Parts: sequence; structure tokens; C-alpha cells
Amino acid sequence: MSHALRLHEITKRFGRHVALDNLSFEIPEGAICGLVGPNGAGKTTAFSVVSGYLQPDEGRVDILGQGPFDPYALKGRLGVLPQDAILPDRHTPRELLTHLARLQGESRRAGRIEAEHQLERVGLSDRINARIHTLSHGMQRRVAVATALVGNPDLVLLDEPLSGLDPRQAGSLRDALSELRGIKTLIISSHNLAELERLCDHVILLDRGSVVEQGPLDEVTGRHEVLVWTFAPQTSPPLDLLQAALSDHSFELESDTPKEGVHPQRSAL
Repeated sequence: MSHALRLHEITKRFGRHVALDNLSFEIPEGAICGLVGPNGAGKTTAFSVVSGYLQPDEGRVDILGQGPFDPYALKGRLGVLPQDAILPDRHTPRELLTHLARLQGESRRAGRIEAEHQLERVGLSDRINARIHTLSHGMQRRVAVATALVGNPDLVLLDEPLSGLDPRQAGSLRDALSELRGIKTLIISSHNLAELERLCDHVILLDRGSVVEQGPLDEVTGRHEVLVWTFAPQTSPPLDLLQAALSDHSFELESDTPKEGVHPQRSAL
């Protein structure tokens, strides 16, 4: 399996503070990956190192097989949404995205088409000619996401793209991003794993600048496992009590209980 991004033993210090501590992970090509951790876990610093905004003190970065960030080798192949992206609010979304497309070598006409396509993707077709300062926070956030998608990049880093969106807007944006599965590699940072479970197929859990766990989402979360209880023969299992205590679980009773005792056992579906 080829990888879109590899970090090997990355360390980044700010004075005495270690923001990234021997950080290593790999992200498969075409995956939608969640980079999840509490505030201060190192998510934004990791994105900044990958994007070339910061240089690591130690370690190696490999982006799309081209090594560390290089603006010439990776021109048009890496899209980035910083956490606190500030948009030029006197322009319209169409003007902004057309300008970014032209910086990547598109003609004016092709740039306008690309701008309209990405704004349609994030649900802003009816706001393409509105001044950005007149848009709501949620709309501005969707414009910012669209800026990272301009030019058809192979790898896209989205730092807290769902921040500030209401549930309907967040759901709509998740649906739009899920359409890119297998077409691009998306890395989406968040402090909320539940927020990304409906979108991501791969996840990296960070804490204090190090990886706690990584891999396919189902394996990391165990959401496709079943907890099986085996009761002793002649025992009447208290299904009503179990159901009351674990209301989000379901229970089934099988007639064959060959082993004595009560033994919980996990098994994959």
C-alpha cells in the first residue's frame, strides 16, 4: 500500500516545551484520516511541519513520495486549511478562489470554473458573488475549506474544518468531503473523535505530541466488535437489568451455553 504522508520521529520544541515528541505515523493514499487529540496535543504543530510553516528539530517528513515540503516539487499537490485562516473579506468567494487557481497556473476562465465548482461542493453556489465580510461565520468557514480544495491537490490538510458550524452545516460538509474518498487523501484534525467517526476511515490519536494509537477507524474504536456473555447452565440471565444499564446495547439469548461461569468475550462482526 502506498502512503500519501509519512512522519518519522519528528520532534519540535518551543524553548523548553516539546510540542512534538518523536512523532511517527503513516497515512494511506486515498484515505480520509482523522488526526484527533485534545487541545495542545500537537495537531496544529504537526500540520505546520508538514506544510513547511515550521521546520522540525529532528526527524523526517515524506509528502507524496517527494520528501519534505518543497513549493516547486509539490506545486498544486498540497492543499492546506490553517486553523485560524483569515479571509480577505472585501473580496467575493469567486474572486478569492479564482485568484488562488490562477496562482496554480490556471487561466482566468479555467480559474473561474474551478472556483465555482469548489464553492458548489461546499454548498455556497448562491453566495459566490457576496462580499466575504457579509457572510456568516459558518459560510466563511466553508469558503476557507474550498480554498484548500482549489486546484485538485492530491493531499489536503484541514485543521478543524467543522469548527463553528451548526449540525446541519457540519453534516453537509462531511457529505461533501466524503465524496473525495479514494480520489484525494484528506487529513482532518479535531479534538472530537465522535465528530469524525461518520467521515473518516483511518484515525491517528495524539496526546502530548505523541501517537497514542493509529490505524483503520474500526480497529482503533472497536465499533465493529460484539461483547458476548456466556452464562452458566440453568442460569437465568438478567437481560432486563443489562438492557436498562446499557441502553445503547442490544442483547440476544442463545440456547447453547456450554461453559460454566459468566465470561465476557469480544469478537469481531
